[in-house]
Amino acid sequence: MRTLIGIAIIAFSASLGAQTYPSSEWQIATATLSAPEHERDGATVYGYSSEGELTTLREGTNDLICLADDPARRGFSVACYHKSLEPFMARGRELKEAGKSADEIFEIREEEAKSGDLEMPERALLYVLTGQVNETTQEVENTHLRYVFYIPFATAESTGLPLAPPGQGGPWIMNPGTHRAHIMITPPKNK
Repeated sequence: MRTLIGIAIIAFSASLGAQTYPSSEWQIATATLSAPEHERDGATVYGYSSEGELTTLREGTNDLICLADDPARRGFSVACYHKSLEPFMARGRELKEAGKSADEIFEIREEEAKSGDLEMPERALLYVLTGQVNETTQEVENTHLRYVFYIPFATAESTGLPLAPPGQGGPWIMNPGTHRAHIMITPPKNK
């Protein structure tokens, strides 16, 4: 009897700490907030099953893929990107799942992109929206949208862009000369 009570207490304690995942409908609605409004309804959306597995929540009809917020991570962040970035994104998810560190993922994808084993787009845009979820209303508030324009192997010299933000919200190139070269555009946050 004592063992059964102990098991019940452990199971109850584990359930209190267990991660819960929002409904597919909420994940789709919030994931697409990072997309241009006219592309939201046609975007493919990846989100999380009740077991926390990344899955396709909705097949799309346009060229945009959106990722729902992962509630197991701190903060709220969703992203949408052109489908040509999917091999790059999928490979990153695969390597992360395999336990690779951020540095290892970068190096592996760099080698694979240079060898042609990893297909990279000539250029593609990623939208990232961050914010906070109001626990009462479940609305996403205090949002901030930034843009990441991937241009693999571009440099400061080939683009004319600085290596650091030239001022509030100005574009700059990050990871120049690598497979992950991209232009960062981070508009100022609304006060």
